[in-house]
Amino acid sequence: MNPLVELNLALVLFLPWFLILGTLFWLYPRQPRGGARRAFDAVALLLALAAFLASVHWSYGSADPAYGRMWRQVLATAIGYGAYLAVMTIAFLVRARWLRGR
Repeated sequence: MNPLVELNLALVLFLPWFLILGTLFWLYPRQPRGGARRAFDAVALLLALAAFLASVHWSYGSADPAYGRMWRQVLATAIGYGAYLAVMTIAFLVRARWLRGR
């Protein structure tokens, strides 16, 4: 397998799911929708993607190759997905509290 594809396989596989989650995060709740809200949502989505990529690359490089080449992919996918969901959960809670205060 191409080394670049192998390193980014988790992103390739999760990209459709991330697009669905990101779209739902962006669209709901529908109101209020202003410039600050759009900026917050865009930053949150970019931070989630950056956390995913950083954790995937770190875990792929840190995985013990003694357990086989597939273990690197499994570990990178699990940690990367957890990092993405952690950032999105924090952003969702912060946004809900912020919008409730308006």
